[in-house]
Amino acid sequence: MRRSLFGRTWLNVIAAVLAVFFVFPVYWMFATAFKQNSDIISPTPVFIPLDATFEHFTTAVNAPNFWTYVLNSVVVTVGAVLGSLVIATLASFAIARMRFRGRKAFVLVIMMAQMAPWEVMTIAVYIISRDNDMLNSLVPLTLFYMMMVLPFTIWTLRSFIAAVPKELEESAMVDGCTRSQAFVKVIFPLLAPGLMSTSLFGFITAWNEFPLVLILNKDQGKTLPLWLSSFKTAFGNDWGATMAASTMFAIPVLILFVFLQRKAVGGLTDGAVKG
Repeated sequence: MRRSLFGRTWLNVIAAVLAVFFVFPVYWMFATAFKQNSDIISPTPVFIPLDATFEHFTTAVNAPNFWTYVLNSVVVTVGAVLGSLVIATLASFAIARMRFRGRKAFVLVIMMAQMAPWEVMTIAVYIISRDNDMLNSLVPLTLFYMMMVLPFTIWTLRSFIAAVPKELEESAMVDGCTRSQAFVKVIFPLLAPGLMSTSLFGFITAWNEFPLVLILNKDQGKTLPLWLSSFKTAFGNDWGATMAASTMFAIPVLILFVFLQRKAVGGLTDGAVKG
C-alpha cells in the first residue's frame, strides 16, 4: 500500500510539473497582453501585471484591415468545416453500410491521406491557384483546408456509423422510411458526439493554419494567423500588441473547446475504439 501511495504521489507530481510546463506559455501570453511596455522589456520578469492596461488590445483592434481578416478567417474556417462534414458524412455512411468494389482500397487511400504531410501539396495548390487566377482568393484556401480535415472526419464518423445497429435503420425502413429518411431520422442524431469532435478538430486546424495563407494570400485575402505577424515598428516587434492579438486569436478556440469539451473528448475516444 505504501508503494502504491508513493507511486501515485510521484505520478501526481510529474503531472503537475507537465501541466505547469504546458500552461505557463499560455499564461505568459495572456499576462504580457496586459503589461505596460516598460514591464515587457524589463530584464526582471513581471509575472503578475499589477498596473494592467488595455492599450495593446486597442492597438491590435485598430490595426489596418483587422475586421477584414476576422471575416476572412471565419469564412474559410466555417466553410472548410461545413464542407468536410457534409462530404465526410456521406462518404463514411457509404464505407460503413455499403459493400462495393474498391471499398478497402478507398479506406486505405483515406488512411494514407491522413498520414501524409499536407505540405507536399503546397506547390501544386499554388500553381493551380496561380494558373486559374485565384491567388488572394478565399476559395482555394477554403478547399485546401477542407482537404486537410476531410480524411480524419471520414475515418472518425465511419466508426460512429458502424457502431449504430443496423436493426434500427431496418426498423425505420420497415415503418415506411426510405433509406435516406432512415439515415436522417435514426443515424444522424446519434452522430452528434462525432460531429462535434470532428468539427472542433477541423476548426482548430483551419483557424490556426499559417504557411499556406502566407503563400497564396498576401493582400486582401489574409487571415488572422498572417495578421499576427504584422505588429512591427521602427524599433522592432511590438510584443504587447502581438500578445494582445494572440490572446484575441485564441479566445474563439478556447470558447469552442470549453463548450464542446465533454462531447468532443468522448467523441474522439469512442471514434477511436468503435467499429
